[in-house]
Amino acid sequence: RYTVRQFGIRRNEEIATHVTVRGETAMRILESGLKVREYELKKENFSKTGCFGFGIDEHIDLGVKYDPSTGIYGMDFYVVLKRPGARVSRRKR
Repeated sequence: RYTVRQFGIRRNEEIATHVTVRGETAMRILESGLKVREYELKKENFSKTGCFGFGIDEHIDLGVKYDPSTGIYGMDFYVVLKRPGARVSRRKR
């Protein structure tokens, strides 16, 4: 845990990250996340477009080994379902 002045991060300050995962890795991570939630999601977890999201409180429930230097942190999953080529109609020309 270091101070990074360019990003405005101070020592021991909590930060958040955003990662996009696709393919088999995404399916494996999503499967383990749903397993923690016992494959049950509430109606409020789904959007009108069919995308859904949920969170878990402890990352060690996913099978990740506990590391005392990082501690225990939660994780949010958000799945966006779109057909291939959906962005073409909205791209800049």
